[in-house]
Amino acid sequence: MSEQSNKRSNRILVIGGGFSGLTTAVDAAETGAEVIVIEKNPYFGGRVAQLNKYFPKLCPPLCGLELNFKRIRTNPLVTLYTMAEVENIAGGPGDYSVTVKLHPRYVNDNCTACNACAEACPAERANEYNFGMNRTKAAYLPFNQAFPQKYVIDSASCTGDCGKACKEACKYGAVDLEMKAETLNLKVDSVVVATGWNPYDPNKLDILGFGKVKNVITNMMMERLASPTGPTAGKILRPSDGKPVMNIVFVQCAGSRDENHLPYCSYICCLASLKQVTYIREQNPGSKARIFYIDIRTPGKYEKFYGKVKDDPNVSFTKGKVAHIVQAEGSDDVIVEAEDMLTGAKVKVQADMVVLATGMEPSGTSRKVSGVSYNGDGFVLSAQGINAAGCSKNPMDVARSAQDSTSAVLKAIKTGQGR
Repeated sequence: MSEQSNKRSNRILVIGGGFSGLTTAVDAAETGAEVIVIEKNPYFGGRVAQLNKYFPKLCPPLCGLELNFKRIRTNPLVTLYTMAEVENIAGGPGDYSVTVKLHPRYVNDNCTACNACAEACPAERANEYNFGMNRTKAAYLPFNQAFPQKYVIDSASCTGDCGKACKEACKYGAVDLEMKAETLNLKVDSVVVATGWNPYDPNKLDILGFGKVKNVITNMMMERLASPTGPTAGKILRPSDGKPVMNIVFVQCAGSRDENHLPYCSYICCLASLKQVTYIREQNPGSKARIFYIDIRTPGKYEKFYGKVKDDPNVSFTKGKVAHIVQAEGSDDVIVEAEDMLTGAKVKVQADMVVLATGMEPSGTSRKVSGVSYNGDGFVLSAQGINAAGCSKNPMDVARSAQDSTSAVLKAIKTGQGR
């Protein structure tokens, strides 16, 4: 047997099972590397799974995600862990020791997604997948086409002995209330950090009224409202009273390009709002949309999309930063106050609903992995052996995330070959 054949495969750890992490995993595994994917959620797909449509194809996200899911399911070199978090990375390129904590799902692999546990469950919880706009049972499937297609029990939402009802309802023995947290100790050659991003907390933006003024939502909430799998089955209805939205305002740079919040441009916000304008205009042809912006940034091929939206006579653009958002007196409508920078005039607009284009905050802001380096904004700093991919590195769209993930794979493979 040759010396080369005695060597074990290159082993790569991917932290994060969103679009970037999945792309990294399938690309690496198809070169012959062993890949271990660690995902904190009970499902894979990350933020992309929550979108109604994504650029550049403007098709439902599962069109692209399902391809990666299929490639992963059929590749024995990929090992997947959900509800898992990396606690520490020690060692160096070619010889990393990684500690991973596995949180209990309370549902085992016998699950057939039959929904019996949810039907029997007496407890409810806010649905974080839909940003709290509806509720699920404490025993739930994250979303209809979730991968893995397996229920999870939110023990924090259970009351008293309610878990017993779920267990008795499952005829397959899939509910296991005795599951405990576990610790994995892994040896890998290289690490790719693809931990993605979180929407910037709109509660920090006092003047924009989120949480205080009815019918002020975020751009990610708008994605869920427009989605057929969302809380309103794709009908864009304002949260306070279920009224169809006919007059909508989009507020750009909600937290981005602001030294008091996110000092950088979040890259996708302009495109997201333009895309969401098409949602409302296609669904309600008589609707009107207005965008308050600092600059409209639609790089490269997306400039044509901007031109198409701008040519719609029912869509208007006002260059000016919003100064205040308040509740309309005696109404669930919203008042937006701003200054038109081009004319100097004060502007006051009344709308059915306001969408805040909240920025992209890297997950490294809220939780850092020991052994990974970050800059002051929470983005991952790549180093030999540990490389960032996608939005953990800097804000980018889905297409750029895929390209960046492939680049991270090449670096990871090179590290493993040099061990």
